[in-house]
Amino acid sequence: MQDLDDTTLLREYVERDSEEAFAALVTRHVNKVYSVALRLTGNPHSAEEITQAVFVILAKKSRQLGKRVILSGWLYQTARLTAVTFIRGGIRRARREQEAYMQTVLNENESDLSRRSDTEADAIWKQFAPLLDAAMAGLNETDRYAVVLRFFDGKSIREVGAALGANEDAAKKRVSRALEKLRTFFARRGVSSTTAIIAGAISANSVQAAPVALAKAVTAIAVAKGAAASGSTLTLIKGALKIMAWTKAKSAIVGSVIVLLAAGTTTVTVKEIAAHKAEASWRVSNPNPDRAPLLVKILPTKFPESYDCMNVGSRDDNWIGVGEPVLQIARVAYGWRPGRILFAGTQPRERYDFISTLPQASGAALQAELKSKLGFVGHPEMRDTDVLVLKVRRPSAPGLLPPVSGHSDGRNKGHYYCDNSPIASDSEWYRGITRFLEEYFGMPVIDQTGLTQNYHIDLKWNERFKEDPDHDALKQALLDQLGLELLPANMPVEMLVVERANN
Repeated sequence: MQDLDDTTLLREYVERDSEEAFAALVTRHVNKVYSVALRLTGNPHSAEEITQAVFVILAKKSRQLGKRVILSGWLYQTARLTAVTFIRGGIRRARREQEAYMQTVLNENESDLSRRSDTEADAIWKQFAPLLDAAMAGLNETDRYAVVLRFFDGKSIREVGAALGANEDAAKKRVSRALEKLRTFFARRGVSSTTAIIAGAISANSVQAAPVALAKAVTAIAVAKGAAASGSTLTLIKGALKIMAWTKAKSAIVGSVIVLLAAGTTTVTVKEIAAHKAEASWRVSNPNPDRAPLLVKILPTKFPESYDCMNVGSRDDNWIGVGEPVLQIARVAYGWRPGRILFAGTQPRERYDFISTLPQASGAALQAELKSKLGFVGHPEMRDTDVLVLKVRRPSAPGLLPPVSGHSDGRNKGHYYCDNSPIASDSEWYRGITRFLEEYFGMPVIDQTGLTQNYHIDLKWNERFKEDPDHDALKQALLDQLGLELLPANMPVEMLVVERANN
């Protein structure tokens, strides 16, 4: 069985319910899945539970996977999403246990590095290992699969090309481009290296051996479709399936256009059909900029009830927004922070769908589209502005915790969380609590905390909307949980002033 490829083994399991075939798949991929889970959670027990969940999901979805699925890449992505679900769902083990384990691993790595030849690849692995899976998440699907096959699985370039349906030269170029994207991702986060060193470090360190008994246990639970799994694992599986469904790009497929013509009717031209197909490919409820056409366009929204659905692609300056206000379009066009945008007049209430995916100068092209289609232009200007100043009031507050392994951050109703973020950051949108506060309050937030390291934050408050117009519940939660206070002030701040083009 081990000599058969993944596609054949999966078919054996689907068509003949072969436990032996499934066991062979588990044995082949368990180390990779376990390593992804361990890297993201920092806890071997949690990693084992996530690994069980991933293979149960495989057993459940095996009949839905197409014949051309690259199982290795699919398992990597499922492991990552399941680990993210685990972290966000609150079913991870005690934080102290995780931190103690991670410190042990770091100590062991440091000791091991001192014993091994101190190659640059070994030294840099410790720096970018915590960033690897976030960087992989930023790749498009084909690039991610290429990296997994080449460096996680150790496949040759020829084998990578065969799996991707490309020739050897095309596979080599794709792997090189993917490595360059990873290098850029790491460099922007202060980890500088070369693509050759990154490739060597991933190959040598990204996959480690799972516990000996794990493959057998996983197989038994998975082939039973999780019937013997614990309650927490079943909850994890359910959550992971939801996040997998949510993140799957929904693309409109136009299979064929049949036009029945009668005398005197207008012919639908090939050009019009192509334009319709291009538009349908990105104006969907969960757009994927990586698979969108190269285009800059603004149109009245197809999703009038949507709000804040803007999606960011893995390539720089690739954007698609659906159901967005003009403020968000201006934000993207000018690369500006949302709390620092002013409208010279009344802000329009209409919402739009927009796309900006040109390989170069997308911002300038979107600015021109914003001017020609909606009549708005923006320019930076220093303004005396009402701001909120963030300061430390209670240094011993319990909520500013050491960073944990992982890179999720975001907000839900009455909840802001981050695993490993600074208080303030100028490098990434939505990174750092000041960025969240700027968006939440719709005004500049000036960091005067003096805190420079990264933190793990899990901030919760009672979101009451109209009953709390000044958002006192959030301000009190900041003080009680993080020891931070927001003080009103007025000071000069560089703002983006958006106004009518004829003003």
